[in-house]
Amino acid sequence: MGFKLIYLFLLLPLLTLTILSRADHALASDKKLHESHRNRTVLAGAGRGGSKRVIVTCSKEMGFDASYPFYDSSACPFIDGEFDCLKFGRPDRQFLKYSWQPDSCTIPRETSYVRGRLTESKHVESLGCMIHASVPDTKTTFLKRTPVSSLTFQEYGVTIYLYRTPYLVDISKESVGRVLNLGTIEGGADVWKDMDILVFNSWHWWLHKGVELQGWDYIRNGSSLIRDMDRLDAFSKGLATWAQWVDQNVNISQTRVFFQGISPTHYGKEWNEPKNSCNGQMQPLSGSTYPGGSLPAASIVSRVLSSMRTPVYLLDITTLSQLRKDAHPSTYGGGGGTDCSHWCLPGLPDTWNQLLYAALSV
Repeated sequence: MGFKLIYLFLLLPLLTLTILSRADHALASDKKLHESHRNRTVLAGAGRGGSKRVIVTCSKEMGFDASYPFYDSSACPFIDGEFDCLKFGRPDRQFLKYSWQPDSCTIPRETSYVRGRLTESKHVESLGCMIHASVPDTKTTFLKRTPVSSLTFQEYGVTIYLYRTPYLVDISKESVGRVLNLGTIEGGADVWKDMDILVFNSWHWWLHKGVELQGWDYIRNGSSLIRDMDRLDAFSKGLATWAQWVDQNVNISQTRVFFQGISPTHYGKEWNEPKNSCNGQMQPLSGSTYPGGSLPAASIVSRVLSSMRTPVYLLDITTLSQLRKDAHPSTYGGGGGTDCSHWCLPGLPDTWNQLLYAALSV
């Protein structure tokens, strides 16, 4: 019987859903599996209620690892062009070499398989490239469609499905136009049921403004139909609807649930330097705290998760990502302008994958 994972996360400017299934083959040898278990990191700690928090204790400095990156972007067929910063002329390469090392523990480097579990990635292209680098000679099938895309590693029976769902909650067509309904999750939700692992993420789209960028014309908040509202409040209500869906529909004897924390941007002067964007940044911040402080959306995520009956593991990647002001495409994304919200590949999303791998190894 196959192993299935749904991965909901921010890819490009959209939230996507990944379903992973596998046969009983392993992508790594027994030796590699033994080594990854030996380097196991305990990252899960109990939170309030049924939630759990994956603890990422910041080390004093970002590490530099000459063996990084995990893969060569030119050899990976799954990277969208705007994330391949080297392809678009980024002159420095040190951003590829920074590694994150929590205090008093080791993050496993292996990213192929743990016996009985599949390692995952927050970023589908990063995930695909990391698996591809482990088994470069295996046949793959990559189908890019709307709303569902898929990547299959044929020899191993591993398939990654991407299901596009920008806000987690529904956007429906009504007589007035497109309506973001903060109280319903119906589109695609049946696909999430009966999975072995669910990984959710949201926030980026909630910041978009203007009917073209945001993808809706009105918000339905309870019985009220309104043009707009405070986006943090809307995010909180939408996330509460998601939490209710998880509590009512997830069988915890079968499914583990993760929520990946807020992915930050670097457009402001929040790191005590003259530059007001990520443009030209070639080094991460030192230390373990971000000068700009925590993000309000991250507090909402923590509050909603702690109110749930279902045990949900928070992959708290926000602070370590805030320190990586150097890791964005900036002007090397191929789309024009300065992109300080997405991330170069290879790069920071590979670290997120390592943390999820470590959490799955617990």
